Amino acid sequence: MSRIGFKTIEIPAGVEVKVDGNVVSVKGPKGELQETISKLLTVEISDGVLEVKRDGNDAEKRAQHGLARTLIANMIEGVTKGYEKKLQLVGVGYKAEKKGNTLVMNLGYSHPVELPDPEGITTETPDATTVIVKGIDKALVGNYAANVRAWRKPEPYKGKGIKYEGEYIRRKEGKTGAAGA
Repeated sequence: MSRIGFKTIEIPAGVEVKVDGNVVSVKGPKGELQETISKLLTVEISDGVLEVKRDGNDAEKRAQHGLARTLIANMIEGVTKGYEKKLQLVGVGYKAEKKGNTLVMNLGYSHPVELPDPEGITTETPDATTVIVKGIDKALVGNYAANVRAWRKPEPYKGKGIKYEGEYIRRKEGKTGAAGA
């Protein structure tokens, strides 16, 4: 059984946390985030330490307890450090560049793929085959990175496509010729 909900969260200097009913707002040097948590839980702040509490042990309360604690911890980390995902383009002619607020990628289609940066997300292209997605909301960063990757998922034979940095692509052996001829 997981006990992640019982862990306390230390609030770093420069971060302001407000609790209004079941809405938790976190304000820090990189921005401000807001999350609505379950009404089954209570959030208490004392001496720079945040604690999520529940008043029972049924399955729904236990599930919401760990979720709420993790969401609040992610918001605090987001407004202090931020989140980033690195994507690599692998393939002949695959490249990405930034034009204003738009990510433009050549992925082997007859046209370039143009993706505007959503609000709260910035993209960078340090070189032609690397895309860095940055933001303060962990869910938004992961979702946008997944949307970019969905344009060309890595294929198992040559490994071509858009992959996360450090992702292992399980390779398959190709055809070896006529076996029974």
